[in-house]
Amino acid sequence: MSTPELFLWGALPYMVLIFCITATIWRYVTNPFSWTSKSSEMLEKRMLKWGSLLFHIGIFAVICGHIAGLIVPVEFYRWIGLSDEGYHLIAIAGGLPAGIIAFAGGVILLVRRYVATKVRATSSAGDWMALIMLLVVIITGILATSANAMNHTGFDYRTTINPWLRGLMVFRPDPTLMQTVPMNFKVHILLSFVLYCVFPFTRLVHMLSMPLGYLKRSYVLYRRRDGSVYPDPKSKPNKERVM
Repeated sequence: MSTPELFLWGALPYMVLIFCITATIWRYVTNPFSWTSKSSEMLEKRMLKWGSLLFHIGIFAVICGHIAGLIVPVEFYRWIGLSDEGYHLIAIAGGLPAGIIAFAGGVILLVRRYVATKVRATSSAGDWMALIMLLVVIITGILATSANAMNHTGFDYRTTINPWLRGLMVFRPDPTLMQTVPMNFKVHILLSFVLYCVFPFTRLVHMLSMPLGYLKRSYVLYRRRDGSVYPDPKSKPNKERVM
């Protein structure tokens, strides 16, 4: 295995991870008020509704599929009695539609950002970069999976990319596992590295934030014009506050 390949599949993943974590923490510490999804719902709703819905449903399914395929060892599936053919059939039947749904939602969001004048006027370079990189990573994943299925190459990422990734997670990388991986899968992985480097500087950081504080937040009390309040403060006197 050549030195560049050893670097790509041995050292580079750790460099990308360190950069992503460091830059994300730096942004949160130095500019916490920029940590937002920058919602533009009030500027345009119709395309946002469908684009956001499709994208988030699709990307959630894609992430679940990646976890099942790249982290769960192949031995586990064989232990539960799922054949290799059955696994790949399930992966293609579920993974490809999920990727297509996520891609369709991302395209709608990208078109919206361009055709909606107010949204375009408030878009930053990071907003465009985040969407474009997401779409590029998604489409290369779809193409790689489709080509592998249609060409019947017999390539099984559960015996190559899967153990390579798990090796990285326990700090025992084995770059030689990537030797037989088709080029389209390698391109998909390298582009995902680029996405991780872009991540800290875009609105994508909002995926790390969970509004858990709202679960214990006091009820908001609204006052009507006649002076009465809603909801009735006598019903939950200990959890409401006047705004």
